[in-house]
Amino acid sequence: MSVTTMAGARSRAAGGGANRWVVLIVLCVSLLLVALDATVLHVAVPAVTEDLRPSSTALLWIVDAYPLVCASLLILFGTLGDRIGRRRVLLAGYGLFAAASALAVAADSPGVLIAARALLGVGGAMIMPATLSILRAVFPDRRERATAIGVWTAVAAVGAATGPVLGGFLVEHYWWGSVFLINLPLMAVILPLGRKLLPESRGGCEGPWDVLGALTAAAGVLGVVVGVKKAGAGHALHPVTIGALLAGAALLVLFVRRQRRRTHPLIDMRMFGRPAFTTSVGCIVLAMLALVGLELIAVQYLQLVLGLSPLETGLRLLPLTFAAMAAGATGSYTLARIGPRRMVGWGFVLTAAAVLLLVLMGYDDRPVLLTTGFVLLGFGLQTTLFGAYESMLSEAPAESAGGAAAIGETSYQLGAGMGIALLGSVMNAAYAPGLHRVAGVPGPAADSAANSLGEAYRTADRLGGAAGDALRTAARQAFVHGLHLTLVVSAGLLLLGALMALRLPRGVGHPADLDARLGGAARPEPAPTAEPDRPRAAEAAAVPRARVDGGPAARLPATRRTRAEPAVRRHPAG
Repeated sequence: MSVTTMAGARSRAAGGGANRWVVLIVLCVSLLLVALDATVLHVAVPAVTEDLRPSSTALLWIVDAYPLVCASLLILFGTLGDRIGRRRVLLAGYGLFAAASALAVAADSPGVLIAARALLGVGGAMIMPATLSILRAVFPDRRERATAIGVWTAVAAVGAATGPVLGGFLVEHYWWGSVFLINLPLMAVILPLGRKLLPESRGGCEGPWDVLGALTAAAGVLGVVVGVKKAGAGHALHPVTIGALLAGAALLVLFVRRQRRRTHPLIDMRMFGRPAFTTSVGCIVLAMLALVGLELIAVQYLQLVLGLSPLETGLRLLPLTFAAMAAGATGSYTLARIGPRRMVGWGFVLTAAAVLLLVLMGYDDRPVLLTTGFVLLGFGLQTTLFGAYESMLSEAPAESAGGAAAIGETSYQLGAGMGIALLGSVMNAAYAPGLHRVAGVPGPAADSAANSLGEAYRTADRLGGAAGDALRTAARQAFVHGLHLTLVVSAGLLLLGALMALRLPRGVGHPADLDARLGGAARPEPAPTAEPDRPRAAEAAAVPRARVDGGPAARLPATRRTRAEPAVRRHPAG
């Protein structure tokens, strides 16, 4: 390997602190695009319906193709990146995401738009786990990695929160295709930047890639997500819903059994034997369950009950976004001071308090109450996500970073899907009965209004007169009642998450980090590389080699290794 190549890799992967943070910026922009596309189309659905005239089934697939495909392929591409190179998978994801965005912009039929959304899901599944596993590789020091994960999780929260607002603004001022068009100039910039700046890294995986296992996992996750979404749409007892859930669960059980038997598994199932890893995954699910479901309901409340425009709605949500960014920026400090258990647990408690505060929302605009609630909600939830992701990623061996990242991202997607399904079902159960006995409103009109508050307003406009006014008033009252009940249920789930967090460790487990957290000087660490983990036999060699393609050799004689190095280089039981 040439000296030039080694020096270049050293500069990109480990050489300068500034370069690592530039890499983090590229990764965060990548994640922002993927997170935005998960929700940006929601407010454009009426415009798409008017232009393309899709059937109800086609419209459902237009909305759901992206999250379904993305969630089902995360494990496949996360583990593939461990095998063939995470940077390679990420760059391929960039290219596919750009091509799919261009296809969506030019779509002139529902079928073309569904295909474009599915391809966007494939690209998103290639990008999401790669960003987190490259972050794990570029920041081997846990303290720096904690800061980087704080930024990363804040960007994920910002993307999920601003997707509907950005989509509403674009549709209001341009046309529905603009929600995809914005991806193209960003990808035109980020693709060459990624080629130049991102280091290549692989896991310590050996043996053949388990293609059958990867496809089994993809089909299993797809079945579960489809079942959850159909249940959230009010078809919990439908045969298709039950069949999808059972088939998905059965395939995931087969996947786990297959991985336990294989000499070279896609995912090291021993990670789930670590309470901290399993608990972190569960906390991510619960946090996203609360976040996404509440965001969708909050956007409807701000626009349909308070009558705010999409731009005004976006401004009202800015405090939540800024609070999430603040929690991410201070997450490393908080983790060092109070440890994962209290960080995640108190984050859940703070979020539950914010949710209960928002129960005071009514029919009138109360800006101070909303701002206070959104600030507490954003800070608490982001604190929880930070602690959970950091614990999950630090528990996983570095050679399995792609698989661990894929598990985390799958949990993120499943939590979001279950949040929409569960909280949406609670909302509908509380909202619909209030519209069945409105004076002067015929049965078919009441049934139509029971679908959503927006549909109730459209029905009221068609009815007009006293009946229309009565229906509009009843719909607003029913929606606010449903909102209050949904908030109480969400608070209960968040408090359940706080109890779950008690299984996390009290403090950061690595000796060097403990020294720093207690105020002492941190022990020196080995020269940072993208993937320092090696088998024990290889570590005994006089000249250990970093696992970065074209990266520098960490030429540390065995006699000069610090006591802290084994804890950093190879996690116990990893």
